[in-house]
Amino acid sequence: MDDRRKRLKFQANHRGMKEMDLILGAFADATLPDLTDDQLDQFETLLQCPDQDLFAWMIGKEPLPDEFNNEIMQMIQNFQFPGKGK
Repeated sequence: MDDRRKRLKFQANHRGMKEMDLILGAFADATLPDLTDDQLDQFETLLQCPDQDLFAWMIGKEPLPDEFNNEIMQMIQNFQFPGKGK
């Protein structure tokens, strides 16, 4: 794994808010090796957002801003988390 992907994986798994660690960390662990450069750019931008905003968008408490309504957010929202449904 290249340095950029390693850095993004670390950032996704060490957010500060445990819920976001679990959501973004699991997504990063499963998908980072296969993401395109454009998707990595979107993910990197998303990781700059505060956890409280990200969590509110993901659970539908707050509307998703247009600037984050992109391919990577759709991938995260459709991601099948390990153990989901059990």
